[in-house]
Amino acid sequence: MNQRKPVAIAARKTAALTTMKVALASLILLFGAIFAHMADARPAPVSFADLAEKLSPAVVNISTSQTVKRPNAGPQMPELPQGSPFEEFFKDFFDKRGGQSPSDRKVQSLGSGFVIDAKGFIVTNNHVIENADEIVVNFANGDSADAELVGTDPKTDLALLKLIDKPEEPLSFVSFGDSEAARVGDWVLAIGNPFGLGGSVSAGIISARNRNINSGPYDDFLQTDAAINRGNSGGPLFNMAGDVIGVNTAIYSPTGGSVGVGFSVPSNIAMNVIDQLREFGEIRRGWIGVRIREVSEELAEGLELEDTKGALVEDVTKDGPAAEAGVEIGDVILSFDGKDVEEMRDLPRAVAETPAGDTVRMVVSRKGKTQTLKVTVGLLDAEGNAVSGDEEPKSEEVAETEEILGMTLTTLDRKQREEFSLKPDQEGVLVTEVASTSAAAKKGLRKGDVIVEVAQDAVSTPEEVMEKVKAQKADGKSSVLLLVSRRGDVRFVALRFEDAEAD
Repeated sequence: MNQRKPVAIAARKTAALTTMKVALASLILLFGAIFAHMADARPAPVSFADLAEKLSPAVVNISTSQTVKRPNAGPQMPELPQGSPFEEFFKDFFDKRGGQSPSDRKVQSLGSGFVIDAKGFIVTNNHVIENADEIVVNFANGDSADAELVGTDPKTDLALLKLIDKPEEPLSFVSFGDSEAARVGDWVLAIGNPFGLGGSVSAGIISARNRNINSGPYDDFLQTDAAINRGNSGGPLFNMAGDVIGVNTAIYSPTGGSVGVGFSVPSNIAMNVIDQLREFGEIRRGWIGVRIREVSEELAEGLELEDTKGALVEDVTKDGPAAEAGVEIGDVILSFDGKDVEEMRDLPRAVAETPAGDTVRMVVSRKGKTQTLKVTVGLLDAEGNAVSGDEEPKSEEVAETEEILGMTLTTLDRKQREEFSLKPDQEGVLVTEVASTSAAAKKGLRKGDVIVEVAQDAVSTPEEVMEKVKAQKADGKSSVLLLVSRRGDVRFVALRFEDAEAD
C-alpha cells in the first residue's frame, strides 16, 4: 500500500500538469484570436489632423449667382421729360429701393466641391449649380477662379465643372476610391462649406449602405453620421486612406441642421457619371425597354418563385432591346450581366451602367423555370415611350358576361373600346363592375380595367378567366395572378381566394 501511494500521487500530478498545459494552450489561442481580431479591426485614429491637412486644399467652396425675375416688380420710376425738376427726386427715391430695375434680383448660393485632377476638373452636386449664371470656385488658400459647367446629371444629382483660369499655384486634387470596399462602421471624414463658414472638417462612421431615399431611380446612398449641413452639398466623403468614397448630397433633418443622418452618392456610381460627363458632356445610360415592379410574396407564389428576389416585367417596349431578346411580360429578371438582381431597384442601376451596344446575359424566371437570354443594350430613350401598333383587330368577340372574384367581366368589342378609350388592338377581358367590398376593389381594380392574363396565360373571354381561376384554386394555390391593363398601363395583381370568399 505504501509503495502504491507515491505512484498514485505522481499520476495525479502528471494529470494536473497536463490539464494546466491544455488550459494554458487554450488561453494562448484565445488571446491570439482576440489580438488578431483587434489587428483586423480599424481603430479610431488618435487624430484626423494629418489627413485633414493633406486633403483640405483639394476641397473648394462654390459660390453661384443667378438673376431672377420678380413676378411682381412693384412701382416703377415714371418716365419724365429730360431735365424735369422731379427727375432727380424720383431717381434718388427708386435708387434707395434697390435700383432702377426692381424687377430683377440676384440670388446667390453656396456649396462645396472637390478637384479631381491637375487640369482643373471639379465635382459637385447638380443642385449646387443649377440655373447659375456665374460659378466662382474659392480655394482654401484664398484664391478664387471662375468655372464653366461641363455637364450635369440630375438623376444622381452630380455635376462636373472646369476652371476657366487656373490659379498660378499647382492644384491639389484627390482621387476616387472603391465605395464597394467600404463597410458599415468604417471611419469617414467629410470636408465642406457648411452654412458658408469655409472649410470645415467632421468625422464619423458609415452608418448604412444601399440607402434608397426616393430621390431618383438610381438611389444607392451611403449613410453617415459625420456632420453634414447645408453648404456641405457636393463635398467629398473620405475614407482613412484619403480616397473619395462618396459625394455628400443630402441630409435628413427636421431642424435644418445635422442630426447625424447624411447621405452620399457612392464613388463607384459617381465615377461612371463623371467619366461620361467629361467625355460627352452628358449622360449616356443603357436601356433595354422594360417596365418593372417589385416581387411581393403573393406575386412570388403566382409566379412559382421560391422567394421575392428579382424584378417583375410588367411591360416590354415594342421593338426594344428586351423585346428583341425574347423577354416577355411576366418574366422575372434574376440577374443582369452577371450581377444578381436582389430587388427591383438593382436592375435599373445595372442596366444604366452598361455601355450601349454591349450584349450581355440576362437570367429570367418564366413560369417557374429559369432561362438565359442575350440582350443587346440600347441607349436610354429620353422620351421613354413604348411604341404600339394601331392596326384594327381582325375580329370581334361575341359579348359574354360572367361574375367572379367580385368583378363583372365581359368580352371586348369595338363599342367598349371606344367607350373606355382603349386602343384598337387592346386584347383581354373587360371589367364592367367591381363590388366595393371585394378583394378586387381592395387591390385597386375598377370599371374599365382589362384582364390580359390569368396565371400568365392570355385570356380573351370571361369563361377563360373563370376556368383558369378555378384551376388555380384546384391546384391548392391561395391566390391567382392577374395581368391588368388600364388604358395601356399594365400591372400584376394577386387576388387571394380567402379574401374573395370572405367578401
